Amino acid sequence: MPEIQPFRAIRYNPETAGDAAKLICPPYDVISRELQQQLNDSSPFNAVRLELPVEADPYTASAERLHEWLKNGELLRDAEPAFYPYSQTFTDREGNTHTRCGFFAAMRLHEFAEKKVLPHERTLSGPKADRLNLFRKTRTNISSIFGLYADEEGVADRLVADYAETSEPLLDAVFQGVRNRLWRIGDPELVAGIRQALAEKSVYIADGHHRYETGLNYRRERAEANPEHTGNEPYNFILVYLNNIYDKGLVVFPIHRLVHSLGDFDASRLRGRLEEHFTVTALDGRAGLKAYLEAATSSYAYGVVTPGSVLGITLKGDPAELLDREIAPALQQLGLVVLHEVVLARLLGIGQEAMAKQSNLVYVKDDGEVFEAVETGKVQVGFVVKPATVGQVLAVSESGGVMPQKSTFFYPKIMTGLVFNPLD
Repeated sequence: MPEIQPFRAIRYNPETAGDAAKLICPPYDVISRELQQQLNDSSPFNAVRLELPVEADPYTASAERLHEWLKNGELLRDAEPAFYPYSQTFTDREGNTHTRCGFFAAMRLHEFAEKKVLPHERTLSGPKADRLNLFRKTRTNISSIFGLYADEEGVADRLVADYAETSEPLLDAVFQGVRNRLWRIGDPELVAGIRQALAEKSVYIADGHHRYETGLNYRRERAEANPEHTGNEPYNFILVYLNNIYDKGLVVFPIHRLVHSLGDFDASRLRGRLEEHFTVTALDGRAGLKAYLEAATSSYAYGVVTPGSVLGITLKGDPAELLDREIAPALQQLGLVVLHEVVLARLLGIGQEAMAKQSNLVYVKDDGEVFEAVETGKVQVGFVVKPATVGQVLAVSESGGVMPQKSTFFYPKIMTGLVFNPLD
């Protein structure tokens, strides 16, 4: 594993900042404008005021506010470095309760070519420019990336869990139905044991690709500007939440595709073209589609929703016969790759640039939003997909490939406002 270090986190002072449930927020990329305003209004110290301020110059506003809160005592910096165990307990759509457990650390940044930190998704230039401006102004990791490691024996997990079970949490807050609890491990021997247990593991980025690449860019900037650069300065590290892929609480949801603004779209013509490559089944609404996808054993099964029509489609043959030979075998196993390459690109004519810019494509996490968007005429067609498995994510990462953007949604998101990581 890349070097992980305990760090002196900046945390909220519960005596002056108030109720933790009104202080934490999701990461910037899942905060709508409406939620941004709600969070901003919920407390004068909500973390959204650092992560995604409403001001015209959000970066300066965040930096000034961070300094002010530290000065006035709403934020405190821990005196000694530590790891910070973090658990999230939630109920899924089927009514099952899960608890995902991991911990926050400072992780050394490595270029992807070094194969110590492995991505699985493409990134976009816009979010990276935005986050880089925030890094420059605040000189702080406001929100964490989400990293996975594979440890079937779960040695580090047991060390962290045993500590949490016998200690009172620093923070216990429910946000949007998810219970968030945070602890602090400062014992040097326990910290060393956790580091040793994970020393030989790779890290796979589950969420936060843009923030990680921003961390690399920021490190380059700081190193070039520092004639005494050693490689051990805080800006060589990034705030990471680490979780074992064998954690039973690790849940991956799908992200569905909505297509809009195609000049010559015709639903009946699309169905005819789909029948060339897929077995097409007419279904009875949302419930019928849900049953169809749950019963499908193929990774290449999808729902297609158009006005007045719900279809289930499953690829007839070998995906390798339809995909470019340059696409790695690990990627060929992904349903989303076939959807993007065959259906979106070839049948609907949406090119890679249009996908990257989201000119004709919108992403949603709830299949109910797909049906609503089609019924209200906001989009022309919606594609409901099955979730990628953690195993598929790791296989793609290890192959050196990248999945289409917005391929995975690890639920719940790692909350912002639990710990902040200073880069000075």
